[in-house]
Amino acid sequence: MILGNIVVELIRDGGPIMYPIVIVAVAAVCVVVERSLWWSRCRWHRDAKLLEKVYTAMEEGDLKKATALSDTTPDPVVRMVNQGLKHPHTSMEGALEVAAGHELRQAGRFLSAMDTIVTLAPLLGLLGTVTGIMGSFSSIGDSELAVEKVTGGIGEALIATAAGLGVAIITLVPMNYFHSLLASLQFDLEAAANNVLILAGRKPRAEGTDPA
Repeated sequence: MILGNIVVELIRDGGPIMYPIVIVAVAAVCVVVERSLWWSRCRWHRDAKLLEKVYTAMEEGDLKKATALSDTTPDPVVRMVNQGLKHPHTSMEGALEVAAGHELRQAGRFLSAMDTIVTLAPLLGLLGTVTGIMGSFSSIGDSELAVEKVTGGIGEALIATAAGLGVAIITLVPMNYFHSLLASLQFDLEAAANNVLILAGRKPRAEGTDPA
């Protein structure tokens, strides 16, 4: 209760710019919680043993068994392999690329929103700084309470600045962590796709080159 009163008082003392900062902070918390839960489920669903079983079936030339093993799995890497195995005689490489792109898009959701929050929050804090200082200078000489108005404007500026920077800093750390997880997943997907193409007797295309 005391903490809630302190937060409400800071929002009030920080001026009108604090309201959009609070909205941005709530959005940041929601995104971080959602992404944390998603990556936790993703790690829980990863199944390296199942992937090895699929590779073994492919080495034995039993594509039907490999497809059946990978048919109902929540592992994003095995799911991608399954999509490639369903197109063994037509466009396996294309199917793998499309499936990998889908998995990466799911893994990278809201990262652009987090990047926007990291950029927007300090700018809102800076705007609060400007409006607070402007209010301080405009109140000079207006009344006997000019000193209180000046200090109030400076306090408003500092609170808004601190709030904006705080939101950005708190969002930046998990955002970079999620980026590292995304890069790791991308590497695993590319490695698995190359392994599938090799086991299927196809030479994987070099990254960034066009198909013949």
